[in-house]
Amino acid sequence: MKDISQLKTTIKELFDTQRLAVLSTNDKDRPYSNLVAFSASEDLKTLVFATTRSTRKYSNLTTESRVSLLIDNRSNTVSDFIQAIAITATGTATEVKGEEKDHLLKHYLVKHGTLKDFVQSPTCALLKIMVDAYYVVNRFQNVQELHIKP
Repeated sequence: MKDISQLKTTIKELFDTQRLAVLSTNDKDRPYSNLVAFSASEDLKTLVFATTRSTRKYSNLTTESRVSLLIDNRSNTVSDFIQAIAITATGTATEVKGEEKDHLLKHYLVKHGTLKDFVQSPTCALLKIMVDAYYVVNRFQNVQELHIKP
């Protein structure tokens, strides 16, 4: 993974194979993490997830919009130390509405069609993370960074 193009390919390939990620928010100055179903834009600038507005994660996001999202392919075996890849995305999350929501929702449902009723519920919010950076870890301690320009 020496060049940016190869690093982006690695990120896209992992995102194509993984449906869930760990979202970390700030809950009164303490970290708070949840599993979320996610999708990524082709240019990797945006990650999308959904949650109901009554959740702690949504409440946390209305107070502090900075988040991180961890996506990995671990299998909980010894081989993970060599073969697993973990990607942490950092950025700012905001609820999307209107035409932007319609566009992102279509893309999200391509990956998560079984969540259609959930995401179309009036109590559900579709959120986008505007990614600042990706931190890609493989071979247990090989770390590469990809900073996203707006």
